[in-house]
Amino acid sequence: MSEPTTTDQGGARPLTTPVPSADGLRRVVSAVLSDLRSVDGALYAAVAATPTPTLDRALRRLSHAADHSKISFAVAGALALGGSRSRRAALVGVGAIAVASASANILGKRLVRRDRPDREAARVTVDRHVPMPTSASFPSGHTASAVAFATAVGTVLPAASVPLGALAGAVGYSRIHTGVHYPGDVAAGAVLGIASAATALAVASARLPHSYGNSRPLRGQ
Repeated sequence: MSEPTTTDQGGARPLTTPVPSADGLRRVVSAVLSDLRSVDGALYAAVAATPTPTLDRALRRLSHAADHSKISFAVAGALALGGSRSRRAALVGVGAIAVASASANILGKRLVRRDRPDREAARVTVDRHVPMPTSASFPSGHTASAVAFATAVGTVLPAASVPLGALAGAVGYSRIHTGVHYPGDVAAGAVLGIASAATALAVASARLPHSYGNSRPLRGQ
């Protein structure tokens, strides 16, 4: 039986829209990814081309200080000296870092294997330079760990959510500013960090429901 058609000034045409083939769908996905990579590269180039001498040294130091999550571990140590709720926040924050670091470095970087940006070609000023990592670029492990820690701690200890969130955002941007990551790497790291925090919080809530089942501050703490 022939397919129903309708007529207009352009002649007969099918009433139903043909389903694109698998090859056609792959071409569309490939074209979209290509466009996103172009935007990603353009944003990276724009940051590299914008002179910011006042920020360069501060962001370089911040990026270096965030290596191996040193800032987050220092904050966790300070929280551990506080009350029971602060200690719980520190514990789940460190757990979130562990999940984020493993996910970014063991899974993400090995699966995607994106090359690092060409910092010299983009003319990133030497004043911004930090050592270029040898690992793959996608996703940003620094961002994933910083966002994971901020999200997990902020959930248990809401008063810390804004300052830690701002710090995590600054760490993520510093990786673009210093030329070692594309913006897309940082965005993916942030998403991974949120997921890692959710995982750590779920595990903590399941194992210690009385401690992590309610994120509201307890009286007297």
